[in-house]
Amino acid sequence: MVDESRDESKKEQMALVIRFANKEGFIDERFLNVIHVSDTAAVTLKEAICTVLADNNLNVQDIRGQGYDGASNMRGEWNGLKALILNECPYAYYVHCMAHQLQLALVAASKEVHEVHNFFQHANFVVNVVSASSKRNDELLANQAAEIARDVELGELDTGKGENQVGSLQRPGDTRWSSHFKSINSLRKMFAATIAVLRSVANDRPVTRYSRGDEVGALKMIISFNFVFILHLMEKIMKITGVLCQMLQRKSLDILNALDCISNTKVLLGWLRKDGWELLLEEVKSFCLKHDIDIPDFNSKYVDMTKSRNKHDNTTTLHHYKADVFNIAIDQQLVELNDRFNIQSTELLRLCVSLNPLHDTFDVSKICALAEKYYPVDFSNQYLARLESQLIHFRMDVCSHPDLKCLHSLADLTVGLFKTGKVHDYSMVERLLRLVTTLPVSMATTERAFSAMKIVKTRLRSKMSDDFL
Repeated sequence: MVDESRDESKKEQMALVIRFANKEGFIDERFLNVIHVSDTAAVTLKEAICTVLADNNLNVQDIRGQGYDGASNMRGEWNGLKALILNECPYAYYVHCMAHQLQLALVAASKEVHEVHNFFQHANFVVNVVSASSKRNDELLANQAAEIARDVELGELDTGKGENQVGSLQRPGDTRWSSHFKSINSLRKMFAATIAVLRSVANDRPVTRYSRGDEVGALKMIISFNFVFILHLMEKIMKITGVLCQMLQRKSLDILNALDCISNTKVLLGWLRKDGWELLLEEVKSFCLKHDIDIPDFNSKYVDMTKSRNKHDNTTTLHHYKADVFNIAIDQQLVELNDRFNIQSTELLRLCVSLNPLHDTFDVSKICALAEKYYPVDFSNQYLARLESQLIHFRMDVCSHPDLKCLHSLADLTVGLFKTGKVHDYSMVERLLRLVTTLPVSMATTERAFSAMKIVKTRLRSKMSDDFL
């Protein structure tokens, strides 16, 4: 697994991580090195990778999977890093980082719905205005602490260790969609305190006319029904997709389990679209009443200021928010997830689904086809015959064994074969499980490697400054 990024000195750095199943069947990931590369050309990256592998006594021919992000220099069909590695090792199958695919899907979905896209721009603007100085931040924290104390006194909040912590507004990151979820959560939690700061700065302080314009603009945005509605809508959507974000970054997650997580997310979004409107609307109305925000008449005609007036357009406010915002925002999420995680488009993934004996998709012929077509160097004709004969007993054994029938992950099943001693009975099945579970799902480890590198460099700079002083 490879990822590259620029450090603070603008030098290109490449992190290299290997993923493998150890002797007990556990999936392990090991960070090998961060290498400075002169450029990000695929040839340069490939030469650096081969050098690092050779230095660690690892053979390129033993690679059975590649994991990168979606950059063209990495996944290019002809001259990308994926293609260059495949030319040297034809069984190093490429899997686009699923966590990165999810990020792309969610970002694309938000941009397709202009109300949602505008909301995140407005929310980011509000956070920047409120967090513009330490004085505003201190006032924000003081207002939040006072509000928490008042709600506790009224019995509206539960008390206990770790409850009701005073936080701060979170800025969304450019490359992490999950950071947007944290941002809107913090904004909703500190909504009243944020309004108080904006009103205080806009009305009570001798600020410049340019600065006052920012505060007044931010205040008008945040106390609008449209802002509050999309804030609650995106919170509900991102509660569902946020769980998937976390799942796809787990080291032990295999492809089969990842596909199950994606399928569950699609189902949950479908349920939200079907049954979630009434509950969402009630929550938004209650929130608006609590914070003195005007609720529009939903039976009145909706006027879209971005379009020319049409006297024959009888779109109501209710229709706009339900059909044009709520339904379309969820539909766009589903469209992007279906496009980017379409199992039917990848035969390797489709065959992997047939490996779980606890699923109805278990198919001996497809499993044998998986081994024969994609891993011929690991399965001779003799091994294929043994695999086919073992698979029939393997399914019956797993479904009836008390320690194996509760293991739904292929990675857990591989470990279970070792713990129960069944690995000796199903050596060929275990060999195929190792190959499939080694395929990388996420680039989380390489990203953590970059984060660790930044922390080390920061500490080194701090120590050098202390030594200098």
